Amino acid sequence: MGRVVVLGSLNVDVVTRVEAHPRPGETVLGEAAGRFAGGKGGNQAMAARRAGADVVMVGRVGADDMGAAYVERLRRHGIHTEVPTFPDAPTGTAYITVDEAGENTIVVVPGANNMPEDASVTAVGLGPGDVLLCSLEVPTDLVARAARLAGRGGARVVINLAPYASLPHDVIAMADPVIVNEEEMRQLADSDLIPASLLVTFGAAGARWDGEEVSGIRLNESDVVDTVGAGDAFCGALAAALAAGATRKEALEAANRAGAEAVQWSGAQPDAAL
Repeated sequence: MGRVVVLGSLNVDVVTRVEAHPRPGETVLGEAAGRFAGGKGGNQAMAARRAGADVVMVGRVGADDMGAAYVERLRRHGIHTEVPTFPDAPTGTAYITVDEAGENTIVVVPGANNMPEDASVTAVGLGPGDVLLCSLEVPTDLVARAARLAGRGGARVVINLAPYASLPHDVIAMADPVIVNEEEMRQLADSDLIPASLLVTFGAAGARWDGEEVSGIRLNESDVVDTVGAGDAFCGALAAALAAGATRKEALEAANRAGAEAVQWSGAQPDAAL
């Protein structure tokens, strides 16, 4: 059984509740709802760990209390960390404001997620049986270097092309699979990138990986609490299944179950308060 090595972002979500979003130039009073672990990298690492994988998180945080709290949370859940502190930038932060109707506005400050060149998966020693899972809230050149390193070592490369950005042709071609949602699929189709292996998620309607398909899992409307992080849960569980030697069908089914489970709690990760 191989490891899941996640290269991605670590964000702290700072949430404020307001009656209504302010108009330009307007000041409103809000109620602090807390700060929570987030970022696609952290979300996917936690999902892979919940699925039973041996997980290594590769990322960066700032030299601040939020970053220290996040790294401690990862370790407390049994995730190995290659997460040095970066003194020249704060931990990545998402400022989220939610009104009474549930509509939100989000401002993301990447901070330490804009990793310098020396932050890489080199120290992890990726090899056969391992799965490298990357998303794109970190610099794309870093993802490309990590994917090539993993490929040379015999590891499997899985790339979640989110948020959508272009990657070198050889990196896209080596990914097995490239994971996109419907909007990212359209953006990919408009590019000159050609994945050799493509997995498309359709939210509640399920997913398709080349010739394999799974239908969405039916839930009661009252069971759906929050769709934030469902895609990350899908990706993390898929990587965990692949690292355990699952077939495509088995991995799809495991990921589909994890995505359905993730909409039944609030936030990108369960019990994510920092």
